[in-house]
Amino acid sequence: MIFKGSRYEKVPVYQVTGPNGETVSVLGIRFIPPTPAGFLHTFKANERLDLLAHEFYRNPEKFWLIADANTEMDPDDLLEPGRLLSIPPDRS
Repeated sequence: MIFKGSRYEKVPVYQVTGPNGETVSVLGIRFIPPTPAGFLHTFKANERLDLLAHEFYRNPEKFWLIADANTEMDPDDLLEPGRLLSIPPDRS
């Protein structure tokens, strides 16, 4: 279930029938809108995206804002000490 206000709220849901005849609901692709950085942060050892989200947004669950503002497909690829991370403004 996708809750109101979720970043997946506007992603289409499809019904797919597998080879065994079972029908399941799946989410379509979530296209990431352009996310300009408010400023840059140099990632340090022992930091995590949820901790940065708490620091910048006072909400660790908004780590995805930082992930969306950077170009890697896997957020773990952002966790490299010395890497410059784009930090976007908060979205409510």
